[in-house]
Formats: sequence, structure tokens, C-alpha cells
Amino acid sequence: MATKSSDTKKTTSKTAKSATTKKTSTAKTTKKVTEKNQPVAVKVEGKKKILFVASESTPFIATGGLAEVIGSLSKALAATGNYDVRVIIPLYSDIKREYREKFNYIGNFYVHLAWRNQYCGIFSYEQDGVIFYFIDNEFYFKRPGCYGYYDDGERFAFFSRSVLEVMPFINFYPDVMHCHDWQAALAAIYLKTNYCFRPEYQFIRALFTIHNIEYQGQYSLDLLCDLFDIYGSYQHLVEYNSAINLMKGAIECCERFSTVSPRYAEEIKDAYYAHGLDRIVRNNAFKLRGILNGIDVDGYNCATDSHLYANFTPDDFSNKALCKKGLQRLLGLPQKPDTPIISMVSRLVSHKGLDLVTNIIEELLQDDVQVVILGTGDAHFEGFFRNLANRYPEKLSANIVFNSDLSRKIYSGSDIFLMPSKSEPCGLSQMIACRYGTVPIVRETGGLYDSIKPLENGYTFTNYNAHDMLYVIREAVSAYKNKEEWAKLMYRAATTDFSWGHSAKEYEALYLDMLK
Repeated sequence: MATKSSDTKKTTSKTAKSATTKKTSTAKTTKKVTEKNQPVAVKVEGKKKILFVASESTPFIATGGLAEVIGSLSKALAATGNYDVRVIIPLYSDIKREYREKFNYIGNFYVHLAWRNQYCGIFSYEQDGVIFYFIDNEFYFKRPGCYGYYDDGERFAFFSRSVLEVMPFINFYPDVMHCHDWQAALAAIYLKTNYCFRPEYQFIRALFTIHNIEYQGQYSLDLLCDLFDIYGSYQHLVEYNSAINLMKGAIECCERFSTVSPRYAEEIKDAYYAHGLDRIVRNNAFKLRGILNGIDVDGYNCATDSHLYANFTPDDFSNKALCKKGLQRLLGLPQKPDTPIISMVSRLVSHKGLDLVTNIIEELLQDDVQVVILGTGDAHFEGFFRNLANRYPEKLSANIVFNSDLSRKIYSGSDIFLMPSKSEPCGLSQMIACRYGTVPIVRETGGLYDSIKPLENGYTFTNYNAHDMLYVIREAVSAYKNKEEWAKLMYRAATTDFSWGHSAKEYEALYLDMLK
């Protein structure tokens, strides 16, 4: 994972050159920051300062729900007027040019990490009252995508170290540094170890949010010093089961840690859900909180969404029939207005409950229903649904792609949305489905349990059992035939408050509790 010093010198030199078109020394660059770009670093009097540290954020780069949380929560907190909110993420090459061209170059410096001395460029951009910072290093981040590289540990160690080093550079020391998932775990660990003796860092509180406990940042112990720059008396913080576990280290170091739903906060105390970290979670349960995520209710709005075949509102669902007809036509399904469409928009992996679906789907297809699948994932599930679509072309449409436009059309044109996850830290799809008047059926786990209530805004089942799920699906299909009652259920689903406003208030309370 480590790079040779000669390679590092070449890389940092190349990166520094590409970061700015002007040939200026680091000293001159720093002077430029002080004189020209000082407003970026001005402290806002009377406001609490929050710094989000994450590996992705909308609208710049997104691979999943984490990015939506960062983009939406920071915006919601800034809108309260009580916080000076900043976000810091890596400057990936996949960030679209339309944004990159608007970024403001602040300056650069070098980050020391173990034996490395790596270039770090800083760019900024303000949107919706939030200042976003981007850490530039072409050696680490000029690659397709965000994750999945052999040196991810080194990449995000550099990123986390850069977060601490950038604070004096931009003159912004947050009251709360809010770190997300294992890629940002080292920022919290460094804050409470390598930087804890520096006066300006001593009053920064750290909050660590677990979006999915399955991914913990685990590495061999022999990389501790050379790769992560952690030594001696601090080893015990990150050591777990004879290996490095960065998530464990962040849990130990932070004043508080949280999950993205209250139910999931309880579940990860159990070995069934915790992927080996249950003992650490239980030991630190006194500082654990669960806060349900929200969604961008402006972006997911059936009245204004331009992706839909026709817009509608919770007060008038009549145009939803046009969305259904358009979806059936697009996917080559018979246009039957009274046949319910059951849809899934999901990664095709086992923990999403796909084994339950494959167990009973042929039995379900004997009923008067149509099934629509959208997503990619394990080859086994992709092949299964493709084969099934060939055998039942008038009953099932399998779309093994990632297509955000089609997902909106499916959400709006379906009648029932199926989400039978084995585990689900929060889940966004069930909330999005509700926004389009599509009634969700979910298993009672994690955020699904917290967001969907039986007959209030959807259907639920408890046991991880295929025929328990089938029973509830058929119950919903039967209820669908009663148009008057079904319309009432659609209305309750579509008007459920999944906005970030409620979640932001809970985070506000947590921040203030940390700052007591």
C-alpha cells in the first residue's frame, strides 16, 4: 500500500502543478489565501461550527445513501441559521466538470503521514449556505470511482490527516467534527491522539456516524505505523481481534457515535447485525444515538418531478394512472390498469432479501400481478431475474442496470413497493416510494421498522420468512382492489413527513448535548 518516496515526489510535483495554472511557490500561495480568499475562512460569530467529514456528498459525487445524507443534512442544518456548516470530501476525478470549473482554489500545503510527505491542494465551493472543501491529490484521487482500490487504507488515511491539517490553513476549528463511516474514522482517531495536545484542537468534539456497520476498515496490524502513522500507546484504540479496525477506533475515540435509525442502534448491539463489533457497541452504548435519515423532499416530489410521464399530487392521484400506463408501455408489459405493479429498486444482493423473493416469486406470478425489478448486483440474482423475465414476459420485467430516470418512473408508476431486507440501517427507497404514492411492503428491521407503520403508510412483516412475506403481499394485493380504501392509504404514505427538518432537529439536540 505504501508508495516509494521517489514516486511520491514525482506524484506530488505533478499534482501541485496541475492544481493551479499559476507558477507560484507554496509560500506565495499561502499569502494569496490570506489576502484574497480570507472570506472563506471567516468565523461566524454566534453560530456553532459543524464540519462534516465524508468520502462523498451530493451533488458532486455519489455511490449510495451516504452522499445524500451529507448533501441534505448539511443543507438542512445551514437553513436553520444556527450553524456555520462546512463539508470536506476528496476531489475525485469523477466530479463533473460543470462543478469543478466553479471551484475556488484556496492554496496547497504538504501533509505528513508516517514517512510520506504528500501534496494537498484545497478547493472550495459554496451552495445552499454550505461551504464545501475538496482535498486534491491526483496520486490518490485521480481514479475512476471512489472505492475498491488496493490502497484505500492509505488513500483515506491521507484524506483524514488532511482534514486536521486544513483547519489552521482555512482558520476553521469546528465545535463538532461529524465523521461518517470508516473512510472518515481516522479523522476522529487522529483528533483524539496525534492532535490532542495542540491547544486549538482540544475543544473539538467528535461525532461518528455508522451508515453500515458491515464495512469497518479492517487491516493487518503490521500496517499500523507505516501506513496509518499510529504508534505505541494508541495501538489499543484500533486493535480488535488481532487486526486494525478503524470503525472500532472511531467508536472508542468519539464523544458520541450514532446510526442512521433508532432501531439499527439497538440491532448493532446484537451479534446477528454487528458483524463482530457487538461487544464494542455494547461497551460504548452510553454514547450511542439512533437518528432516522430523511430524504430530499424537494427532489422527490411527484408534483414537480420532470422524470415522470405525468405529475400528480397527494390530493389528486388521477395522473398516477398515466405514469403506470407509461411504465407498462416502456417495459413491454400489458397495459392493464387494474393489475397491481409490484416493484423493487434495489442492489441485487442477499441482504436485501432477494433470497426470499427468489423463493416465492413464481408462486406470486400465478396471481394477477406484474413485477418490475431494477438494479444490479450478484451475478446469481441478475441471471435469475433475466431468466424469469424471459419465461414470464407479460408478468415480469427485469432491468439489470443502474438508471436513475427509470427508477423515478418505477416509483411513480408502481402500486406496491417491496423491500424485504435482512438488515437495513436506514433505507431510502421505502421513503421515496411513499412520496410517489406507492405503498411499501417492508420487513421490520432497522430504518424500515422506524419509517413504515402497518396500515398507516404501508405493510410490514416480522420474520425473515418467504411465505410470511408472500402472505403480506397478497394481503396488500387484496386491499388494492378496494379503490377507496387504497386511495386513503396512498394519501397517508405520500404525506408522511420524511423531510430532513425533523432529523436535523435531532442532530441539533445531539450536537448541543455534546457541547455541554
